[in-house]
Amino acid sequence: MPHYRNALILTLAACCCVSCQKEPIDTRAKDERAIRDADAATLKAAQANDVDRAVANYADDGDWLPPNAPIVHGKTAIRAGWAKLIGNPGFTIDWQINKVEIGRAGDLAYTIYTYQMSLDGPNGKPITDQGKDMAVWKKQSDGVWKMVADTFNSDLAVKSQVKAPESKHKTTKHRPRRRRKTS
Repeated sequence: MPHYRNALILTLAACCCVSCQKEPIDTRAKDERAIRDADAATLKAAQANDVDRAVANYADDGDWLPPNAPIVHGKTAIRAGWAKLIGNPGFTIDWQINKVEIGRAGDLAYTIYTYQMSLDGPNGKPITDQGKDMAVWKKQSDGVWKMVADTFNSDLAVKSQVKAPESKHKTTKHRPRRRRKTS
């Protein structure tokens, strides 16, 4: 009987310990607000052509995936890419967050955006673009959210720069063969 009593006491103690554990606090609403605020600061900085503040919300080991270009890795390289983009004459940008999704664990999130951008082309005429963006955010050890990946691309159709090769052969009509009579 003592073995059953010990087993029963251990089982009850284990159940009590499990039931005493608190559910993790759901901070997703607070986290969403923090991400939206950080994003608003990034937009304001980009609109003011302030490169340092525009890249302040990227993690030191973050990745930036601009269209038609290789991956840009690390905050220093991301800063150089943003400096080149913002440095274009006639540069203007605006974006809107359409969706913020925060993981249940509260340490990863992603945002979906739409954007509108303009800058002066090589001939001085304005080039306008609109498209979408997706950023992955990670909560850092200090509780601050930083972008670890950011990619964007245009909604506009790409104009083909490649022309079909011209044929060197002239098109000629062939006469149908005459049928030979067989005897």
